[in-house]
Amino acid sequence: MAQKFGNGRWVHEGFLDNRVDGTVVGQVVFAVIGPVGFYLRGNFKPDIVGGVIRFRNSRFEDDDMAGQVIGDMANPQLGTVNLISLDPHPNLEPHPYVEWFTFRKDHYRFELSPGDAWVLSDEERKAIDGESRRIRETLADRVTDQAKVRRRFRVGLGRG
Repeated sequence: MAQKFGNGRWVHEGFLDNRVDGTVVGQVVFAVIGPVGFYLRGNFKPDIVGGVIRFRNSRFEDDDMAGQVIGDMANPQLGTVNLISLDPHPNLEPHPYVEWFTFRKDHYRFELSPGDAWVLSDEERKAIDGESRRIRETLADRVTDQAKVRRRFRVGLGRG
């Protein structure tokens, strides 16, 4: 399943934290369903790797249709980063782009308008340190367990 969240209009706000190499944790608030925790394996792209980004969607719509389209989205989102960048393509104007795959093989992505996301300063990062730590500690075991299940499944299929 590929889902673009109505060109990002159903993404309200959130943050993503890549300060621990190989992991991205955070929280994104979606229309209708509210806050969703994130724990993804991987890193941001080089333009923001190792940093923390915050975003607030200037085109957000709290539309009931969101419930029909993304209402079954897992919470938390556990998976892998495909592309997270504030400058995803050299031929396009820089803009926030977030794309990931869940361990259940769901594929999600959203794009926001230029200026809707920014890299946090040291002072701004302190404000989300506790929440990032809580998400990382709460979900780390679940991500590890999911990875073990996937490896066992692939080995059982002879692809391991």
